[in-house]
Amino acid sequence: MQVALREIGNCVIRRCDLSDLIPTMEINLKTLPEHYSDYFYESLLAELPEAFLVAEVENNLVGYIMCKIEYGFSNFKKLGFVKKGHVVSVAVLNEHRRKGIGEGLVQEAIAGVKLKKSDELYLEVRCSNNDAVRLYEKLGFIIKQRLKAYYRDGEDAYLMAIEFAY
Repeated sequence: MQVALREIGNCVIRRCDLSDLIPTMEINLKTLPEHYSDYFYESLLAELPEAFLVAEVENNLVGYIMCKIEYGFSNFKKLGFVKKGHVVSVAVLNEHRRKGIGEGLVQEAIAGVKLKKSDELYLEVRCSNNDAVRLYEKLGFIIKQRLKAYYRDGEDAYLMAIEFAY
């Protein structure tokens, strides 16, 4: 039995379990143009279960977020090499949007990445996805750069990041 990290109305946010991977992949296929191999989901779950989370309503998954830890140049410090979290993918089914589920997933992923003592967390988001950009800004993310033709369809992305102080 999985422990609820957060409840939003009738939605429970909890850590992903191996048995959640197929429904997670189905949400990804329904909601996003970027798709990943089964192995990729399994490897992220094994690497960072603290920040691979699912949202569940009445025993059905309605959203997920998955992250990984990387080492690289800081998005904040001029000459910093840091441990940073990367939001690889986040999605909520259309009929469950605008209920705070995405926000809850991101907040709990931030907490999961902080458990690993990461210095910052970053993500890429479509420049046209105003709702997501606003949500990330509300949670403290800052647009750090525009990535030209980042997506396969040629759309630009914003690289957004948040820095942690412990």
